[in-house]
Amino acid sequence: MEEDYLRKEKVQRYEEFVDNRLKPDLVKAINERDKVFHQQKMFLDLKKNIENLEKNGITSLRSMVNLGSEVYMQAEVPDTRHIFVDIGLGFHVEFTWSEAMQFISVKEARLARQIEEYTHLIANIKAQIKLVCEGIRELLQLPAE
Repeated sequence: MEEDYLRKEKVQRYEEFVDNRLKPDLVKAINERDKVFHQQKMFLDLKKNIENLEKNGITSLRSMVNLGSEVYMQAEVPDTRHIFVDIGLGFHVEFTWSEAMQFISVKEARLARQIEEYTHLIANIKAQIKLVCEGIRELLQLPAE
């Protein structure tokens, strides 16, 4: 009886560890990686836009700009050869097309490394969850799946 009680207590602690620590860590890591994927897509879109401007020799343009809450206004860009790029922390830097492409190249490499790190972290957390679940299975003396 005492052994069953201790076993159940261990199982409960392991389950709480999975539910209260590992699963929230997994969700957080996945969300953080998704944010980096979003940043990566934004820089890829910017790169394609710059390439299109260069290819087509577009040095000025008219565009619809979202002011927020789906309110748009028409804007005229007199010189597209200089663009402002969000470099993080709310800072924007004016770049020429070639400077922007260099910055994007460096940023893409950094974002790819971050994605790789988060993917590795996610795999580790999943492995820890699997290991703890295997320990619970052994404690409950259930057959392996």
